This record gives sequence, structure tokens and C-alpha cells, in this order.
Amino acid sequence: MRGKNRKIIETLAGVIIGNLVLAVTVVAFLVPHGVIMGGATGIGLIIQHYTGLPLSVIILGVNILLFILGAAVLGKKFALSTLLSTFLYPLSLSLVQMIPGITGLTDNMMLATLYGGLLLGLGVGMIVRVGASTGGTDILALVLNKKTHLSVAVLLYVVDFTVLGVQIFFSNGEQILYGILNLLITSLVVNRVMLFGKSQIQLFVISEKYDAIRQKVLTEMDAGVTMVRIETGYGQEEQKGVLCVVPNRKLYSINEMIQKIDPKAFITITQINEVRGRGFSMERYYEGK
Repeated sequence: MRGKNRKIIETLAGVIIGNLVLAVTVVAFLVPHGVIMGGATGIGLIIQHYTGLPLSVIILGVNILLFILGAAVLGKKFALSTLLSTFLYPLSLSLVQMIPGITGLTDNMMLATLYGGLLLGLGVGMIVRVGASTGGTDILALVLNKKTHLSVAVLLYVVDFTVLGVQIFFSNGEQILYGILNLLITSLVVNRVMLFGKSQIQLFVISEKYDAIRQKVLTEMDAGVTMVRIETGYGQEEQKGVLCVVPNRKLYSINEMIQKIDPKAFITITQINEVRGRGFSMERYYEGK
């Protein structure tokens, strides 16, 4: 029960903070400079240009329509995961717009685009990282995926670039170019935020002193070890390889330790994006405890 409550708190915190970051970014950096955008915000900017209605009101309407579409096609479970962002983002926009001087943080369009891309990626990444959805055009891409079976990632790009394309008709060349740059930066940052803190280092060691290395890794490095049966290529001799996964901060220490045991050890070092299972996403198990 405690773990379930913690998960709920983490999810709520990620969605609330993520949407606040998105709202600040749009109001402070992107809208004041006319940088074109994808997503529901981009649709809102298009409608606002032709109607003059408040952006937060338009986005609320767009989100509600897409939410209804998603609930009808994708089911109640998906609808519940997007419900909070559907209403929280427009509300956050309204609140942030009331902050005095928020739209005048910078007159430099390049600086606004860079900060916009970084913070948009941070906000979206925080929401997606906790297993929630930002709603908006993500729903449209998922609905199209269910109907066409095309890749969600491809459909997201198609939807976003379509929204960007419509804004070309009332934007100048710089706003268009900066909008594309902003979208690319956002995509890169989202990926980094989702993987932040999850990447690990995998070492695979081939050495005649494999048993000594295994013991040292287990006792001194406090890392799990898997022994892999191998056959040497030249001598065709049966041997064992040492496979272990450690945090980045332990790489230097474990590498030095292996070199002291066997300076001729063959070591491959690979960075992996995520590790799950006993000892990483689950508590380590010790026999007899």
C-alpha cells in the first residue's frame, strides 16, 4: 500500500510540475516571439490567429474534444491517464499569463527558442516519465495508430509538422525556422529526460582469472555478476566470461580493479539505457535473509 501511495504521489507531482513547466515555457518564450509550435498549443495558436480568442480557452476546448475522441476510441483506461493534463495545462496557462513581466524575459529569438525547446522537452519528459500522458495531439496520433497501424512516433511527427505547416501562412521565415529547431530540441530533450538516472554501464570481461574477478566484483564493488560460458576463438578453449552491470560512478573503480587482477583481461564497456530486475528496479536478494 505504501508503494502504491508513493506511485500516486510521484505521478501527480510529475504531471502537475510538468504542465506548469510547459505553461511557463509557452507564455514566457514561444508565444511572445511568434515561434510556431506543434501539438494542441500549435492548433490553439492557429485558431487564436483567426478568432482572437484567449489561448488558454481555445486549448481547453481542443483538449476536451481530443479527450472525448481518445476515450471513445482508446478506452476508459487511457482516458483516465490523460484526464489531469487535459484540464491542468489550460489552467496553468491562465495562471502563468497573470505573472507580471513574464512575456518580457528576453528579446532574443534564438535564446527564446533554445530555452523553449529545453523546457518543453523537460515538461513533456516529466509527464511521460511517470506514465501519464500530455493529452493533446498525442491522442490523435494514438487514434490514427489504432486505425492505420503505423508507428506512433511517425504519426506524431506527421501531426506536428502538419500543425506547423498551417502556421506557415501567417508566420515569417525566421518564426518557421525557429519553430522547426524548437521541435527538434524538444524531441531530443524528452528522450534524455525519460532515460535520466536509468542508464547504466555493462562490462563483459574475458580473463583466465575470471573467478578472482567475480569474487572482487561481488564483495568490493557490491555489484551483481552473471557468468557466461564462452569458447575462445583461436584456441577453442572453454572458458567463462564475467558480465556485470554497474552505475556510471563505479566504472573507474571496477575497471582499475580488473586491471590489477589481470592486466591482459579483454573488457568491453557498453552504456545501456535502462536496467530492470533484481538488484536494480527490485531490491537485491541475499540468500538466508
